[in-house]
Amino acid sequence: MRLRALLDTDALGLRLLGGEDELDRTVRGVMTTDLRDPSRYLSGGELVLTGLAWRRDADDSEAFVRILAQAGVVALAAGEAELGDIPDDLVVACVRHRLPLFAVHESVAFATITEHVVRQVSGERAGDLAAVVDRHRRMMTSGPAGGGPDVVLDLLGSDLDLRAWVLSPTGRLIAGPKVAGPGLPADTCAGLAAEHLAAARTGRRGPHRVTLGPATYSLFPIRSSGGRPAAAGAGRAPQATRDVRETVLSDWLLAVEADAGDWPAERLDLLQGVTQLISVERDRRDAARTVRRRLAQEVLELVQAGAAPAEIAARLRVAAPVLLPGLGAAPHWQVVVATVEWEGGDIEAGPVAQSLLEEILVDPLATGPEPSDRIAVAHTGDEAIALVPLPAVSTEHDGSESGILADALLESVRDPLSAGLDGDGQVTLGVSAAVHSAEGLRGALEEARHARRVAAARPGRVCAAGHQELASHVLLLPFVPDDVRRAFTARLLDPLRDYDRRHRAELIPTLEAFLDCDGSWTRCATRLHLHVNTLRYRVGRIEQLTSRDLSRLEDKLDFFLALRMS
Repeated sequence: MRLRALLDTDALGLRLLGGEDELDRTVRGVMTTDLRDPSRYLSGGELVLTGLAWRRDADDSEAFVRILAQAGVVALAAGEAELGDIPDDLVVACVRHRLPLFAVHESVAFATITEHVVRQVSGERAGDLAAVVDRHRRMMTSGPAGGGPDVVLDLLGSDLDLRAWVLSPTGRLIAGPKVAGPGLPADTCAGLAAEHLAAARTGRRGPHRVTLGPATYSLFPIRSSGGRPAAAGAGRAPQATRDVRETVLSDWLLAVEADAGDWPAERLDLLQGVTQLISVERDRRDAARTVRRRLAQEVLELVQAGAAPAEIAARLRVAAPVLLPGLGAAPHWQVVVATVEWEGGDIEAGPVAQSLLEEILVDPLATGPEPSDRIAVAHTGDEAIALVPLPAVSTEHDGSESGILADALLESVRDPLSAGLDGDGQVTLGVSAAVHSAEGLRGALEEARHARRVAAARPGRVCAAGHQELASHVLLLPFVPDDVRRAFTARLLDPLRDYDRRHRAELIPTLEAFLDCDGSWTRCATRLHLHVNTLRYRVGRIEQLTSRDLSRLEDKLDFFLALRMS
């Protein structure tokens, strides 16, 4: 804002004492001080307010004004409450240094002037930034020449003092300000993603305000536009005919370190424009995955159709340079299968699983603008299938010592995804061993599918299983019909559960510990902090209630399977 505008605002009670020729200067901030030397706190462009407590004699005015002028202050406003009329020596010093001087009437508080200047400057900055965002969005619509979302996030920080980050639904940091300052810790990213997904499932319109530790954040959803511009306006309502579960696990979010609860509509509209810009970038990155998706689809169709290994190998040779550019040796491959299942509702889960699997498989060590350039994911029906190339590994390994491990895939994303599933959905993944030829891909696909079924039989909303587990008895459990599972577990465990409910005897935990200790009385008693005689009494009660003998291997195995299936 201009100094002239301050003088024309009657409510501020400013009277010009000198510097009429400098009233077109731009005010970029305001500072109140009575320090003799406030230079360390000045950055230029400020209107300085002072009560003159620093002035002891006439010589002090010259020194004070010289410091302000050298720091780039645009004007000085002196209060009349302390000394009455402004001293002439201060007026002379300001004229000498061409620093406009205002007198502030004693009835006007400095806080009133500060609030007015901050409001005006912030509004003008927001307007300027909105124009930049709009121009940047138009540039991004025709390609990435605008520099991506990082540029606008930097503008939010430099012009509006807003630190902001773009996060994936799993909490991966996609973009952030490049200016100096602490980054966003990984656990904070995951916490913000979880809060965003939980709020999105409620159907409430953004922004969602959350507090993590000492900081408050406002979370703005970034919805994929699918190539179409999103509707303008803050707090845009979701389409009434669209189930939120179709996009909740794939939409990005903008996290702003501020409380947007009292923001004016203009600032909310500005942030909405930022989310639309980032949505364009999201669509561009999705389009860049088209070739990789098509290659994966073609290879997997050949594998499922039982094509000759030579034909599959030829297609892999075409795919390898795209998925692993610069790789000299022929890679090994792993297959990852994922599904997203919802309780009720007619939801097309294949695209959701595809987008989610692409996100989960992002290589955290990859560099460049596309951290997922090694990922090729296709979807068939409700199932997403990833063909993941790996650098060639020694044939002495079975794949368990290299490549993708099932547990590692979900280690950092389990909490955010569980919040997005909100009790009525389940994400399950299966991972194959690494194979080194086209002949092994069909077996790897079946192996990954079997592993996913093992994961689906486990409790929990987000589960994964690897090929190592397929040699275990647990491979059989997913294929046992539900009614058989219920009857089997009820026959063995319901009498114990009923007894525990009535007597608080803890027979079920005792049975689990006894089997886990391979029937060792001493180790089990130590683990449960019981006397061995107490343990023998509990085991005897279990045998009496179930008519089983825990010294027999067959009965131990039945109890073990019942506990795993319950």
